[in-house]
Amino acid sequence: MKTRRTVFDDNVVPLPRASGVDAKLVCSKLITHHDEQLVLCAKLEELADELPELSDTQFCLQLAKCIHPMICAAHEYEEKTLFPMLMSLDGVDENLKATTERLRYEHWEDESFADEVADALIRFVTDKASSNAETLAYMLRGFFEGLRRHIAFEREHIVPILCKQQAAG
Repeated sequence: MKTRRTVFDDNVVPLPRASGVDAKLVCSKLITHHDEQLVLCAKLEELADELPELSDTQFCLQLAKCIHPMICAAHEYEEKTLFPMLMSLDGVDENLKATTERLRYEHWEDESFADEVADALIRFVTDKASSNAETLAYMLRGFFEGLRRHIAFEREHIVPILCKQQAAG
């Protein structure tokens, strides 16, 4: 099991630095991950709007199975490629370091929430009698709205840094 640091840890290890990473490629991959997650959000919103009825239980189960792997793949890319690249930029300031660290903690929260959403979707399909459709819809909305906010922030603040890096490179 992976251990996760918190802001309260005394021994915080600095983010790794990367060199020679192509900003254009990183930006393209980041946007691809964003687009995939936004499609997921739209599907979850459709599902939330459909509750308490559910016309396609197989679709719901397939969605439940893809949520966590998709979120984890996007976060892994950001943490292993994007964030190190950002930390390697000339003149990286404390605000960017703090922002990157905050985004990392949001990733952990999103991954945990993704697990809970997936479990709730599976429970709803397999044991509808003991599931609460209103609670599930609220949970879905909380998840996809948080994910959309995270993506919007990255597109408004991180993507411009990458574009600036592309122009400089």
